[in-house]
Amino acid sequence: MTTPAVATEGDPEPRSTFFLYILLIAFAGWQCQSSPASPTHPHLIVKDTIPAGIADTSHSNNGKRKIYLTFDDGPNKGTRNVLALVKAENVPVSFFIVGEHTKMSDWQKTVWDSLQTASGILLCNHSYTHALHNKYSKFYQNPDTVVKDIRQAETELQLKNHIVRAPGRNCWRIGALSYTDIKKSKPAIDSLQASGFTLMGWDLEWHFNPDTLALIHTADEMLQQIDSVFRRGFTQQKGHLVLLAHDQVFQRKEDLAQLKILLEGLKRNSKYELLLANQYPGIGVDSLVLRKR
Repeated sequence: MTTPAVATEGDPEPRSTFFLYILLIAFAGWQCQSSPASPTHPHLIVKDTIPAGIADTSHSNNGKRKIYLTFDDGPNKGTRNVLALVKAENVPVSFFIVGEHTKMSDWQKTVWDSLQTASGILLCNHSYTHALHNKYSKFYQNPDTVVKDIRQAETELQLKNHIVRAPGRNCWRIGALSYTDIKKSKPAIDSLQASGFTLMGWDLEWHFNPDTLALIHTADEMLQQIDSVFRRGFTQQKGHLVLLAHDQVFQRKEDLAQLKILLEGLKRNSKYELLLANQYPGIGVDSLVLRKR
């Protein structure tokens, strides 16, 4: 049996401690008074980085703050647990799938079948090889390689949308919204956009220990961070927050219990509305894959 390699998003440098993370939030909150961005911390993008062409839809429709729950790197050993929980809690989530992971073992093929037949979820593109198996610098130095890899995933998985999360990079290309965390990756990301793909990054990540796969923050801490990010305007679009999690983290019952607490907490909060990735402003019908009959 083959198990997919553990992959984490963002630049493959050692993660900050919780204390440093809190300091960065506090510093970015002060800095947003004089600077439009926090370039040293790609998870904290202040509201002034929103391009003029992106409308403020935070109070559209029912006036609620919109949250997009996204899970990367499946199918893997945590995916089945996540899928069962979100179905039981009846919450919409978007899974960003790695093409190779759908065929590496019989159990992964079975999980992929379950994802394809599940209702209330959205399946999106997270590349075919996850950046040549986490070789980020090599992967992004050749735009043609990146486009080919993403296209292969879309074709073989028969995805119904063009929404992509770039492996290991927090990049956005949605209409006029454009952001690239690691500037050396920009030519490759621009090539994806030119090829018709929509790039969705994230506003907040639920971090985990890459060695043990254990969550670093509790669900209650994440709920506090979500509220803080909204209040401080640390999202790419005001009133809309994309949360990144990794489903391989939720193999253990202790971590799965924390996910349950998070989902229940979000559902109880009348200020929030949970939506799928294709409901993010600016994506719309342009993200749909038009197939020949």
